[in-house]
Amino acid sequence: MTELTLRAAGLLDVDTGEIVRPGILRIEGDRIAGVGGPVTGAVVDLGDLILLPGFMDMEVNLLMGGRGETGLSSSVKDDPALRVLRAVGNARRTLRAGFTTVRNLGLFVKTGGYLLDVALGKAIDQGWIEGPRIVPAGHAITPTGGHLDPTMFAAFAPDVLRLTVEEGLANGVDEVRKAVRYQIKHGAQLIKICVSGGVMSLTGAPGAQHYSDEELRAIVDEAHRRGLRVAAHTHGADAVKHAVAAGIDCIEHGFLIDDEAIDLMVENGTWLVPTTRLADAMDMSHAEPELLAKAALMFPKARTSVLAAYKAGVKIAVGTDAPAIPHGRNADELVALVERGLPTVDVLRAATIRGAELIGVEDRGRLAEGLLADVIGIPGDPVEDITHTRDVRFVMKGGKIHVQK
Repeated sequence: MTELTLRAAGLLDVDTGEIVRPGILRIEGDRIAGVGGPVTGAVVDLGDLILLPGFMDMEVNLLMGGRGETGLSSSVKDDPALRVLRAVGNARRTLRAGFTTVRNLGLFVKTGGYLLDVALGKAIDQGWIEGPRIVPAGHAITPTGGHLDPTMFAAFAPDVLRLTVEEGLANGVDEVRKAVRYQIKHGAQLIKICVSGGVMSLTGAPGAQHYSDEELRAIVDEAHRRGLRVAAHTHGADAVKHAVAAGIDCIEHGFLIDDEAIDLMVENGTWLVPTTRLADAMDMSHAEPELLAKAALMFPKARTSVLAAYKAGVKIAVGTDAPAIPHGRNADELVALVERGLPTVDVLRAATIRGAELIGVEDRGRLAEGLLADVIGIPGDPVEDITHTRDVRFVMKGGKIHVQK
């Protein structure tokens, strides 16, 4: 096993929010063997950098966006092989930005039934390509005309892009159960569903509930019986309430939540991944007028609802919805959360230990003995200035150095 010591100006204790100086981490193989203490093995001198645990992004889609993406026309032009090849660059940029774990939340493209995010994660785990650890959801489960029905985004004519139940387009209890079972069979580690409309939904109110309560309960039942959690794209306050009542584990976005929905989330321990940065950074320059109107309604609320949820005690983890903001700019979400009024230390926790809790793992999220050696280095104290998280100069994942500037 490779033994080395990382020596830096300091390291962040995410539990206390304090910078421990100097920052000494002893690494053996893919694990942290000790914090502080004697220097052993080869020494990697990182100078004035501050060490942190690798960040976690709980809402990405590495199979979309990036170089060569041609917007909605990619839905009908790109085959699965091309999507995976594009994702290689997206995964590399995400890792080099300091994000060592992600949830890939739901393909909603034609794949022929292949779970491309599962394949991408396997290639990364085998060391064939660089990228973060991936918790894949396979295909997002959505009803006909639902927010994640890709034919809805471009208002395609009938049969231009026909999807199957296996690819997540499912209606009624029997079909949604089959869709969930298919994702689990082929390697999904959580289930992503669409509960409400959104900014990019061409038809209907952005917060309108898409699946019936009966369908939601069936999806949750299938996932929970197999030990998987359910994440739900949901904006509308009423839709959030129904999702929480059905037992969904995590609300993605939640821009339009009200006090009642927030109270229900706290009572049920439901997570929120707010993706608030996209309210400032999402490119709407070519959007249809009706979509611009929805953005004008939703984005201002996205800037305030996350703080209300935080103050009430909702459990929050960091997510970007990349490529809604570009892959590799994931740290912009941390900056945005601080700008919204969340305490900097709690934002850093939301990007580390809270992410680990959301995906149900205890082997990462802190710089502590026995945990995975997922370590990043930045040029200043992030508690004093969160923008330092945008300037990642050192990345180690599982004891292997990927970036050292």
